[in-house]
Amino acid sequence: MALIKSISGIRGTIGGAAGEGLTPIDVVKYAAAFGTWVLNQTNNNTIVIGRDARLSGDMVSRLVSATLQGLGINVIDLGLSTTPTVEMAVPAKQAGGGIILTASHNPKQWNALKLLNSKGEFISDEDGKLVLALGDSEAFDFAPVTKLGHYTTDETFLQQHIEAILQLPLVNKEAIKARNFRVVVDAVNSTGGFAVPMLLEALGVEVIEKLYCEPTGDFAHNPEPLPENLRDISRILAKGGFDVGIVVDPDVDRLALVNEDGTMFGEEYTLVAVSDYVLQQNGGGNTVSNLSSTRALRDVTEKHGGSYAAAAVGEVNVVNKMKETSAVIGGEGNGGIIYPELHYGRDSLVGIALFLSHLANTGLTMTRLRASYPNYFISKNKIELTPEINTDEVLVQMLKRYAKQPINTIDGVKIEFDKEWVHLRKSNTEPIIRIYAESDSNATADHLANKIIGDIKEIINQ
Repeated sequence: MALIKSISGIRGTIGGAAGEGLTPIDVVKYAAAFGTWVLNQTNNNTIVIGRDARLSGDMVSRLVSATLQGLGINVIDLGLSTTPTVEMAVPAKQAGGGIILTASHNPKQWNALKLLNSKGEFISDEDGKLVLALGDSEAFDFAPVTKLGHYTTDETFLQQHIEAILQLPLVNKEAIKARNFRVVVDAVNSTGGFAVPMLLEALGVEVIEKLYCEPTGDFAHNPEPLPENLRDISRILAKGGFDVGIVVDPDVDRLALVNEDGTMFGEEYTLVAVSDYVLQQNGGGNTVSNLSSTRALRDVTEKHGGSYAAAAVGEVNVVNKMKETSAVIGGEGNGGIIYPELHYGRDSLVGIALFLSHLANTGLTMTRLRASYPNYFISKNKIELTPEINTDEVLVQMLKRYAKQPINTIDGVKIEFDKEWVHLRKSNTEPIIRIYAESDSNATADHLANKIIGDIKEIINQ
């Protein structure tokens, strides 16, 4: 598998020949490029790093640390951590940037360098291109032996992250404790295995059933928190005796919830429910999600008198749109919650705290809370790409086919059909076209998606 270089970082599979994945050579090259960019942009020679628990993490982390030190950069290593924890640590440590070593929801053979600016936010597409250009040109200037960077560790910052969550006015620890929630946690054997229980204990949750919470990095199932990968936690909840199921991905920036009867709350509805709570408590406000997210967020936002805006897919795009519209809550429909009062980054931990506060305040079960929201269904599909397929031309042809419909082209092609829509885009992280379709029933959403997939295959085979 070739390297994938995008707004989501430098990503690839571990192993194989040079140039065919994320090899040690690539890790060193792009760590040096990012370190050089930080020095050029900020004149700040400190970078924070942290990693998820995947099997290659320790190796990649040591390569990155040594490379940065070779540039004269001081490294603060949070060790096993979460993406949002590293994001918060960068400005707290007054660092020039950060690197998170995680391939997020990708399987265990993958790893990646996710790059943060001095605010602890993902670097822009423009800055990402500068880093890639530096890497490709190998225009690095390493430090003399007397000016090598220092390496220090800080394993306390996760606790600081949790304490900051507890201080948020909308996190109602007393209400959560009073509900005596019984919670099951599936952390796919990564860092959420200790981070989520630590948060739940701090919130006063006394009964925590841990499923795949040993941070071995040997993922017990496909780490993307989709229903087909969550059968084990679903079975536990279906037997009764628990109120909430919590699932996080390996780096803890995506949150999926499972109802008390073992059914899925719906990954798309994580953001909807948390936004409903924040808007209710704030007396309204604006929200943002990406183009592939459910229409239900718009409905909930307008119910509270606010305005909804859509952004291109990618956390940095959502964050930029949130700042532009002064949104009080936002994120992505894949279970990513961005709560600016804490920081501008997807954060499952703050999502959990806000969701449990909401559930505690309502007094409802999860199934009843879910039933209170507009009912939409998203059919998520993908088409594998081969090198000879001209993806851009495929999207141009789809534009021509549906030229009479309302179309948004800020990120791929989104076609509106009254309250239904379909969104086609090239993935930033995999060689695929994603096809998402939404309607008020599963069957209709699947039918719409299959119609579009048929169109694409017809275009490809022309």
